[in-house]
Amino acid sequence: MEKIKKGFIPNNPKPNMLLLPLGGMGLFMALYLLAALTYPGGSWIVPGQNGFSFWNNYLCDLLDHNAINGELNSARHFARASLGVLCTSLLLLWYNLPHMFSSRSGNQTLMWFTGILSLITTLFLTSETHDITIHIAGAFGIIALITCIIELRKAGHNKLFLLGVLCLLVFLTNYYIYETEFFIESLSVIQKITFVLFISWFICLDVALYRKVMLPRKNVA
Repeated sequence: MEKIKKGFIPNNPKPNMLLLPLGGMGLFMALYLLAALTYPGGSWIVPGQNGFSFWNNYLCDLLDHNAINGELNSARHFARASLGVLCTSLLLLWYNLPHMFSSRSGNQTLMWFTGILSLITTLFLTSETHDITIHIAGAFGIIALITCIIELRKAGHNKLFLLGVLCLLVFLTNYYIYETEFFIESLSVIQKITFVLFISWFICLDVALYRKVMLPRKNVA
């Protein structure tokens, strides 16, 4: 059984490869900022507004072919590129994440598979199946989050564990508002707060993973 579990876990990554997700997340933020600056206008709250509104627009608005005001969305190329960069960067991080932990378990295998499936599914946000994509990616994402949080707690990464719990709670709050439309006017702002929290958590995970991989090499040296 242990051999089967280990077969799902990738070989030890090169340390420099673990720095790529950090650069990718930085590029994602730069591209999304460009997308926001070039968005023609319109939101579901104020359809006739000019440009992108932090308070009224969702991040997904930047991905659509047409802006909400009816104009061709010139921001979509930057937004779609940023989504691709982010998902690729996080796929690289999540692919190697089991190396954060000294022992192997079935829970880590579940974490690994569902995290990768969630990120691959998220890439389809640029298609016409937004709501279906959100549900599928969200379901896989919740499983990946919970299993990762469990592993962090077991391994004694208490700060990462607490930040992960916060991300999970905010994520569930987003999903509840999205499904029930209760307090829906605030969702666009809460969504951006959620993104900041998750990006911060992923950066911390990547840095911790890099240090974990580098430590044996320093000891050998």
